[in-house]
Amino acid sequence: MLSRQIFGAVQRRAFSASASQASKVAVLGAAGGIGQPLSLLLKLNPRVSELALYDIKGGPGVAADVSHINTKSTVKGYDPTPTGLKECLTDSEIVLIPAGVPRKPGMTRDDLFNTNASIVRDLAKAAADSAPNANVLVISNPVNSTVPITAEVFKSKNVYNPKRLFGVTTLDVVRASRFISQLKSTDPANENITVVGGHSGATIVPLLSQSGYSLEGSTLDDYVRRVQFGGDEVVQAKGGAGSATLSMAMAGARFAESLLKAAQGQKGVIEPTFVDSPLYKDRGCEYFASNVELGPNGVENIHPVGKITDHEQKLLDVCLQDLAKNIEKGVKFAKENP
Repeated sequence: MLSRQIFGAVQRRAFSASASQASKVAVLGAAGGIGQPLSLLLKLNPRVSELALYDIKGGPGVAADVSHINTKSTVKGYDPTPTGLKECLTDSEIVLIPAGVPRKPGMTRDDLFNTNASIVRDLAKAAADSAPNANVLVISNPVNSTVPITAEVFKSKNVYNPKRLFGVTTLDVVRASRFISQLKSTDPANENITVVGGHSGATIVPLLSQSGYSLEGSTLDDYVRRVQFGGDEVVQAKGGAGSATLSMAMAGARFAESLLKAAQGQKGVIEPTFVDSPLYKDRGCEYFASNVELGPNGVENIHPVGKITDHEQKLLDVCLQDLAKNIEKGVKFAKENP
């Protein structure tokens, strides 16, 4: 009885009331460390009517497992073939891409580049062919480079829509909010720290001042470092057995839920996300993460960074230098490896 009460509470807290609109959501890389808990969370979401799961190995098994959960959505796992991938993607409203290899101790997100870049490129090709109008959510690291790769693939097929491509940076906000709550002894559920920039190390810039907080000295430095390198904390704690999979799955599910809410008519849905942005194109950053208002067509309005402290401006300047290089690396890979 207790387990049922807990299960119901999780559902009510994680996701708001169901809308009648049918929504097919596809997960590419569903059998991986992020893909499995992400698929579980999406099965609990009443806004998802159809869950399509694909992986190069184990997709149908994960689908069979998740399908036994007593929520209304249907679940299907697809064979690891071009036909299976096409069927998985067809008619999807949202496509989440967590596929790729995880980080190991000592690896940066950039170290993952060569392997994950090829994986994302190939999945982006399939999405461009079979789901050109879907909202594509890139989780595979390094996001600063894999989002530009995805964009270049869609451009090459003449189906690029900048309003429908998102790099999922929600985990940075989740961490920033959790870590400040630990310092200030507040309820983390009530914290929502704005984080801008990218999704790797120094490109992650938490804007504490916009939430009314002021840290100083080593306390501020330690906080910023922990937000920027929180992923390393998990990689080291897992001793080489994985990276941040559970928290990333939660962040991906939260962002998908926000997109579904906006698509189904809810107004004022704002989430941080790495998108094609005008904010810093003049500094070589065609993509940038900031608060974005979501709507039925994807990106509705991109919020500027706003007023920040001198310290935050210094962090932002470093971010933009690194981010421009990350973006260029992704664009270059896509053009040299079509």
